[in-house]
Amino acid sequence: MMQRRTFLATLAAAMAPRLTWADIGAPAFLAAGKRGEDFFLHGLATTGTSLFRIALPGRGHAAAAHPHLAEAVAFARRPGTFALVIDCATGETRHRLTPPEGMQFNGHGAYSLDGSLLMTSEVVADGSEGRIGLWDTTLYTRLTDWPSHGIGPHEIKRLPDGRLAVANGGIQTDPVDRTKLNIPDMRPNLTLLSEDGALLDQIELPDLHQNSIRHLALQGDTIAFAMQWEGDPAESVPQLGLWTPGSTPLLCTPPEAQAFTMQGYAGSIAATSDRILITSPKGGALMIFDAAGTHIATHHRPDLCGAATAGTGFTVTDGQGAVWSASDEGLTPLSSEETQWDNHLVALS
Repeated sequence: MMQRRTFLATLAAAMAPRLTWADIGAPAFLAAGKRGEDFFLHGLATTGTSLFRIALPGRGHAAAAHPHLAEAVAFARRPGTFALVIDCATGETRHRLTPPEGMQFNGHGAYSLDGSLLMTSEVVADGSEGRIGLWDTTLYTRLTDWPSHGIGPHEIKRLPDGRLAVANGGIQTDPVDRTKLNIPDMRPNLTLLSEDGALLDQIELPDLHQNSIRHLALQGDTIAFAMQWEGDPAESVPQLGLWTPGSTPLLCTPPEAQAFTMQGYAGSIAATSDRILITSPKGGALMIFDAAGTHIATHHRPDLCGAATAGTGFTVTDGQGAVWSASDEGLTPLSSEETQWDNHLVALS
């Protein structure tokens, strides 16, 4: 009887009318951060100011924002020990997601177009085989999972037509301490799945198989991807690629004098209709390219990482608590506080 009452109460709560993002002040971004010894998920305005702050049980990585409701899933830094479904209007944790035994969350997720499904980036802990978890969002029950068709998937992006892009980083890691186990023969790929999980297309970088494909941004029919180099640090390699499914990927190189500015590491990526931006916390810099992959500008700021679009421009965050507007011309400060912003800035539109 008690189990039935608990189920009915949970179902009633899930079906109750819930607020939209507009109802809670229309935040523009979600960002995880640390303040003192505590961790939080923030909703940020376009000005960079925090509209709400919700406590997390540990360091957050990225978040997935429901397309309509004021609801988000906060993912732990991989290997994932939590994924919390948060009511951003009340701050209440509505659900705590747990992957099947022997699997781990891998830091990112995405909702379906109508918000009825949540897709999560996951690995089989032993061996790092990639999976995409599927969850019904009425009660956040797990439905099934799909193969990601690679090792170590990280960011996933839902395309406007419902297809799913998956950045398979190619790195097998120790399930406890994240030690990288297969660097000499890693094989990253960028995979495109149908709405029902079927493999549609896939690319690899055979000449740069140690360039881990990590993060994604969409620019029309093109998928922009950011990479992290695991090879010889004395070798200069591009950290940005562009791929239109059905064609050969384009790798985008900065001017020779700036070949090592990013120190082989792109931490985040964002794209507008005519620009792509990548950040490097290791290099303390960001780079802006045009839609054809031509380098436009480089700007410097220590520990830059989070990046998202804001209208026709970009907003970026750093680990010192600052939020910036970024353009071809430079960085413009928007706000600053004591929060140390983590890796990602997630746009809500």
